[in-house]
Amino acid sequence: MRDWFEALAAAVCVTVPALDRVSLSLEAEESDFLRFNHAKLRQGGQVQQRHGTVTVVAGRRRASATCTLTGDLAADTARLRAERDQLASELPLVPEDPFLLLPDVVQSTSHEAAGTLASAEEVVATIATEGAGADLVGFYAGGPVRRAYADSRGQRNWHAVGNFHFEWCLYREGDLAVKSTYAGMHWETAELARRMGEARAQLELLARPRKTLAPGRYRVLFSPVAVADLLGTLGWGGFGERGVRTGVSTLVRLQRGEELFAPSVRITEARAAAGVPAFQSDGFVNPAEIVLVDQGRAAGTLVSPRSASEYGLAASNSGDRESPEALALAPGALPAVDALKALGTGVYLSDLHYLNYSDRQACRVTGMTRFACMWVEDGRPVAPIAVMRFDDSLLRMFGSGLVALTDRVEFQADNATYGARQLRGTSAPGAIVDDFAFTL
Repeated sequence: MRDWFEALAAAVCVTVPALDRVSLSLEAEESDFLRFNHAKLRQGGQVQQRHGTVTVVAGRRRASATCTLTGDLAADTARLRAERDQLASELPLVPEDPFLLLPDVVQSTSHEAAGTLASAEEVVATIATEGAGADLVGFYAGGPVRRAYADSRGQRNWHAVGNFHFEWCLYREGDLAVKSTYAGMHWETAELARRMGEARAQLELLARPRKTLAPGRYRVLFSPVAVADLLGTLGWGGFGERGVRTGVSTLVRLQRGEELFAPSVRITEARAAAGVPAFQSDGFVNPAEIVLVDQGRAAGTLVSPRSASEYGLAASNSGDRESPEALALAPGALPAVDALKALGTGVYLSDLHYLNYSDRQACRVTGMTRFACMWVEDGRPVAPIAVMRFDDSLLRMFGSGLVALTDRVEFQADNATYGARQLRGTSAPGAIVDDFAFTL
């Protein structure tokens, strides 16, 4: 596919009279999608798709169009050239963008990591074996994903990875189930078996009588999945430069130094480690890592090219929404195997859902507990808890309320497949928090 894209770029991204720049970006995937019920394949399919976006620029005017590509070089070239010429003819009608900023240095990059992926037949057989006898409902998506960029200055960027994501529930009865995930670039049957074994053990605990908690504050152990969910909420307007400048950032108090996270908290945008492309759709090359919080203090923001132009800053080359793509919370010192012991008596939260802000200025979030959440006594799970709603401040939870972070980080891949599979994710350890507020 790389040769096809290079030929396409050479034909489309050329010098055109009255244009300063022509660029082409590509999103492509070849994905297996498998749905399971009772550990057996219920629905299988494969998607092969390629979308190209051609952009023309003259002065401070820019226009773009996206079209579906077939892989036929002649047909795709003709279509993209027609789109380019149509955009060029309409560009004088487009208003000037006073904050348009495009890269002025040519930086070509290349990254290929095929991974070790199982065939669809192997995935089906493995899940049937490991999930035998269980009421397993799951979804698998996997295969190569490619992103590319080219422009008329001669810049070429290529990113091709092979990865997969499998998430499943072992269902018991009523609303009782255990949810698990397995994602990465190297499919290992032994690792899936280990995770399935952990899920089966938790499923047994769900058979015990359920405990209903009274609203109040409790000592809580969050799983890495639950911490990743909380960080994902923090990514909705917490780290962008524009939000800080306009006073709407949910971390504005942290940015102003009015509140601090615990000194052990270090949060980065770790794109290289997460397999995120090293470039964005305008051709800017991303830094491998951006430190956002260091030793509990605000240390940086995500700066889009537009914000960089408007506020006179250096761009960190995030997208226009300035949302993180590869948020990573650094591990702590508490051995993960001792986390329940360190919790003592309290609540273990495996999963959260319906997360949203209840007070953006105070960085308060609300949500519900979900799946295998347990009441723990003396470091041992003793009973599943009834579903609870919570409402608490992330500044407090990862500030004065933070007891410890575990030493094992887990990567949670973005499972969104609307339109296309995503190359995003969040890395997080587990966390013990004191006085976590359950409201009802």
